[in-house]
Amino acid sequence: MAENRESGSTSEVSEMAEEPARRGRVRARRAAIMAVPATLVAAGLAVLTAEGALGVQFAISGMPFTVTATELNGTGFEQFGGLDHMAEGSPNAGDTGGQVLVITSAIKNATLTKLCQSVDLGGTNLLITAGSGAEKVSASDLTTDSTELSGDAAFNNIEIGNDASTLTKAGVKGPIGVFSQQADTVRIANLRQTNYATTAGVFKLPGLKLGFSSKGC
Repeated sequence: MAENRESGSTSEVSEMAEEPARRGRVRARRAAIMAVPATLVAAGLAVLTAEGALGVQFAISGMPFTVTATELNGTGFEQFGGLDHMAEGSPNAGDTGGQVLVITSAIKNATLTKLCQSVDLGGTNLLITAGSGAEKVSASDLTTDSTELSGDAAFNNIEIGNDASTLTKAGVKGPIGVFSQQADTVRIANLRQTNYATTAGVFKLPGLKLGFSSKGC
């Protein structure tokens, strides 16, 4: 009887040890599946950083801001889809999961006339203006992540339908398999954008004015 008790006890212990192991393997597989989209996005951001589109990888605030200009002129233009991420636990996440689907526009060199940027803070707006005088706003390696863009646009030598990983005009490469377009030059009159992020290698703002206003751009 002692031998049977010992044998039964050994079997039970073995089964109990195997069950957590099986659960652990299932959890590991689920975690690996969940990690795939994040890994692909991180890889895309790594490519952008390597190519100079993003100086640093940062979490967006989740607060959109408006940018307008009477005219934008640029050389080396690219555009493709992307995904921006808010900081974990951001109060601005809502039901988005902290992610915003954006259109990334990259311009190697750009000038903007009468630039205006505003952020709605709820009851007031943080307002920035520049380039209203003789000297225009200028930027190099400029990228904007937008959800809306409008204006009167003209392109030279445009290519539509490229794979984003093969772009060459602005020195930026997007994720493989993503639809994109590029052109030698771009001109947009009456530009208006809703942006979540902007980066630039150099950004010169002559006649800069910053303050609070009851109205945005």
